[in-house]
Amino acid sequence: MPIVRKLAALLAPLAVVPALLAAQTYPSTQDPRNGLAAGRLDAGVAVSNMRLVSFSPKAAAFDTARGLTFINSDLAFGGHYVYQGNFAGFTVWDVSRPSAPRIAAAVPCITSQGDPSIYGNLLFLSAEGRGNRNDCAKGGVQDPKDHMAGVRIYDVANPAAPRLITNVQTCKGSHTHTIVPDPRDSSVIYIYVSGSQEARPDSELAGCRNGTDPADTTNSLFRLDVIRVPLAHPEQAAVVTGARIFTGLDPAPRAASRPPRPSNNPSGQPAPPPTGPRNCHDVTAYPAFHLLAGACGSYGLLVDISDPLKPVRLAAVSDTNFSLWHTAVFSNDGKSVVFTDEWGGGTGPMCQATSMLEMGGNTILTIDSGRTYTQHGYFKIPSAQTAEENCVSHNGGLIPVPGRNIMVQGWYQGGISVLDFTDPDHPRELAYFDRGPIDPPPPPGDTTATGSARAQRAIGGSWGAYWWNGLIYSSELDRGFDILELLPSKDLSANEIAAAKLVHFEQYNPQSQPRIEWPAAFPVARAYLDQLVRGHGLAAARTTAIARALDSAERQRGSARRAALDRLARDVNADARNAQDPGRTQALAEAITRLARAGN
Repeated sequence: MPIVRKLAALLAPLAVVPALLAAQTYPSTQDPRNGLAAGRLDAGVAVSNMRLVSFSPKAAAFDTARGLTFINSDLAFGGHYVYQGNFAGFTVWDVSRPSAPRIAAAVPCITSQGDPSIYGNLLFLSAEGRGNRNDCAKGGVQDPKDHMAGVRIYDVANPAAPRLITNVQTCKGSHTHTIVPDPRDSSVIYIYVSGSQEARPDSELAGCRNGTDPADTTNSLFRLDVIRVPLAHPEQAAVVTGARIFTGLDPAPRAASRPPRPSNNPSGQPAPPPTGPRNCHDVTAYPAFHLLAGACGSYGLLVDISDPLKPVRLAAVSDTNFSLWHTAVFSNDGKSVVFTDEWGGGTGPMCQATSMLEMGGNTILTIDSGRTYTQHGYFKIPSAQTAEENCVSHNGGLIPVPGRNIMVQGWYQGGISVLDFTDPDHPRELAYFDRGPIDPPPPPGDTTATGSARAQRAIGGSWGAYWWNGLIYSSELDRGFDILELLPSKDLSANEIAAAKLVHFEQYNPQSQPRIEWPAAFPVARAYLDQLVRGHGLAAARTTAIARALDSAERQRGSARRAALDRLARDVNADARNAQDPGRTQALAEAITRLARAGN
């Protein structure tokens, strides 16, 4: 999720995976995203199968400096508001008119990353770093007792006037966090906190202690802090335990071509033995399946959270083609998960034509009945971004197209990409939106824009892109806030998009993934039918006949419609026995049956 300054503290050696994992051809020299004109608010644009609904510049309170201090971060969604984090606070966008969003509130608060989540009327904001103060003010921390590192809790019952309720201090601060509802008590939620710092000294926060033994339960370093939030009394929120999901994990093997890291041990004493991971960069909960996918530096973990206070690690995978397991997205059926790799920490141009193929992209893992991982293919955007553009795989979430695994995600200055990972061995891109770099390339022959000068280039692009209630929302680090709409194409039909638009959530936190359920509606049935036509999963004569029967049933009402749909469902059920794609044909039959039962 973040722009990371202290990658060395997060990265661990990486393990070798089979060399035959599917990969794509990269990069495409003909990609329209290559060579776009530079500019902060007037850059060139390349777009495919989507359109920009609106662009809104940053709130003035956060547009006072370039660099990391005032960059936008992640998004949370509630009602007709979008909560956009910023390293110096957060913005509340009223998106009741997506073509013309307006700022309902801009709340300054030095917070470093500022990743947000929402639950009811409570907004949670991650805080990490040495300069954060309890009172949100600027100027740095003068007295350790004023240092804030953990999760801030706001009351946003009135989104135009958020009110800070409390600061929950944690030992390692909060780089990111994830909401996990209590499965037995609806009055309580838990916050899993990923902090990338060393543990704070006991003199600053009692009970915090560094160490090298992951099995030592007094060691604050090898755990995720877990905050219990009583929803009726959020001011009583407190750390109640630590999620110790790293015990027993050895350091992941390094690729042979990678040199060892230099020692920073000034004492000259022998360095302590290397340890396994001690933190997750981000964890994605899927409460409906009691699962959590942990993107934990050198490992991708699978964790059982049936009891949120006693999580149990089920599986762990590492990969020499991944530098920093960064975040994760489950498929809706919980049988696949996409992990991202934030190679270079988000500040580097890791999508250039000379970049390593898989590094800085995605990989897809499947979850079998024994709840173990199997790794499959890779995906990286097939464009050659420039040296002026920080670009790497970053945050995203599912697009609710029935029958397919499709997600949208941000790639910083690589833009926004829509990915189909239904076939985990052969993921492919369906749509994209990209702007040119904020900074232009140096003039030919100019040797000054190298080294530290080049490091001062603007940091920008899409931190995260998410589908929410029919549109795609993207947090642009430097420029502001984008809203986009998917358009039909040969690979994504109008019916599939219409079916996705039927799914609505009152609130949405991408890292606490909701289960998608589609209503009984004709676009859902037609989406499955379009997929059977596209994939030749059923004979053309039958798909044509089914389409006509659906049209005819839709024109009818009451008992006549129900009878027509019941007959059609029986016929499609019979078709499944001889179909090339029996699973999708059966899904179509079930969608038609639901239509009949709905009595529309």
